Amino acid sequence: MKSPVVKRSIVIAGHKTSVSLEDQFWEALKHIAGERKVTLSDVVQEVDQKRKQGNLSSAIRLFVLDYYRAHYSGGRSRA
Repeated sequence: MKSPVVKRSIVIAGHKTSVSLEDQFWEALKHIAGERKVTLSDVVQEVDQKRKQGNLSSAIRLFVLDYYRAHYSGGRSRA
């Protein structure tokens, strides 16, 4: 059985790092980047700069969750 988590390399703030996320989160990040008309790296860099603790993968998952909660509740995202 194939793991649902996919590890990808991404450049943030000029440094290459690896991030492990489920495909659905990668797709959501691409969607958010497209809506904002920025790169995927730009979105991940924003998440990285704003996170208070925890690892980057967890921070991204929480960012995506917050984004869609705000979007579907008609509110504004903290992200």
